[in-house]
Amino acid sequence: MQILQDKKIVLGISGGIAAYKTPELVRRLKEQGADVRVVMTDGAKAFITPLTLQAVSGNHVSDSLLDTQAELAMGHIELAKWADILIIAPATADLIARIAAGMANDLLSTLCLATDAPIAIAPAMNQKMWHAPATQRNIETLTQWGYHIWGPGSGEQACGDVGLGRMLDVPDLVTLSSDFFVEKHLAGQHWLITAGPTREAIDPVRYISNHSSGKMGYAIAHAALRAGAKVTLISGPVTITPPVGCHIINVESAAEMHQQALEHVKEATTFVACAAVADYRVANVAQEKIKKSNDAMQLDLIKNHDIVADIAQLADKPFIVGFAAETQNVEQYARGKLMRKNLDLIAANDVAKAGQGFNSDDNALTLFSAVDKTEIPLASKHIVAKKLVSLINEHYQQRYRT
Repeated sequence: MQILQDKKIVLGISGGIAAYKTPELVRRLKEQGADVRVVMTDGAKAFITPLTLQAVSGNHVSDSLLDTQAELAMGHIELAKWADILIIAPATADLIARIAAGMANDLLSTLCLATDAPIAIAPAMNQKMWHAPATQRNIETLTQWGYHIWGPGSGEQACGDVGLGRMLDVPDLVTLSSDFFVEKHLAGQHWLITAGPTREAIDPVRYISNHSSGKMGYAIAHAALRAGAKVTLISGPVTITPPVGCHIINVESAAEMHQQALEHVKEATTFVACAAVADYRVANVAQEKIKKSNDAMQLDLIKNHDIVADIAQLADKPFIVGFAAETQNVEQYARGKLMRKNLDLIAANDVAKAGQGFNSDDNALTLFSAVDKTEIPLASKHIVAKKLVSLINEHYQQRYRT
């Protein structure tokens, strides 16, 4: 069954250019099984018509607090009680300010005061307006009140500026809406995840790296977020868009990843070392491009810090999950790494097998603890990640029950 099946969503639309995306948002939510009722401000009607939204939602569109017919039955209170969630997209700087001030001078702001349902807002405004102290203060207020802030995204804006302030894209909003109703097994946990490759410079234009795409680590981050965890993702250079809602930290080298991991692990309950970190780096990085001369060139390499092993030595270490990408003797090498580095779990995969591992959309893993092993069969990395996150949490709960 679809996650949004029979969920009752009130979609509030305020007067920003991003309102043109809302018919598609309504359509996509309905495709997932939701019943959607739309509430519009007067400003929203300047960008999109109530008739359009009525057509795609299949429900009457509410746009006035003073609608005499609707208010015969106290329509605004009925809507407030009906909703499983109130989503405001786009949420303009003006509407955010009015909600934060506790105003109720139109139907949408009144609903925010009258409903017991959770409220999510998707900000949409010029990047300078988003960064303005007044807007940031209002967002902080709403966050303290328990509002869920979805976005904003970054990119080119209607005014021509580039930066934070864009409303999240429709697929992201649908994903967040679905994720909201997923059981939150990881609520209260903070996962720190490393993903992707590292690049070790040879000179200003060349580097040593590996075939890691980051897909597995990003899928784990997404699965942990869906299950309710706070997620910090330390990523090497990849071409993947990070999951909406995670704190992303971009790095290049193993040394940078090591530094960021040690800094942020203090806040983590679980550390998942999924990145393919270079074991060695060039001892002396050339300051200028090395010119081709001899038929052979020798590089002196020195060992990088072992991130997962260093974190495992901390006195107040989190629950630690390592990864082992092997081409032979997978179980032997994985178990050796598990014990040698003092890990709680290790997920091993055979990257020599076609159709799984590096750069593939699919994967298969074997999860080892000190006493058992669990097979996760070949499937898409998102499915594998979901199963892996669930298994990690089972072991995590067992550790802290004893």
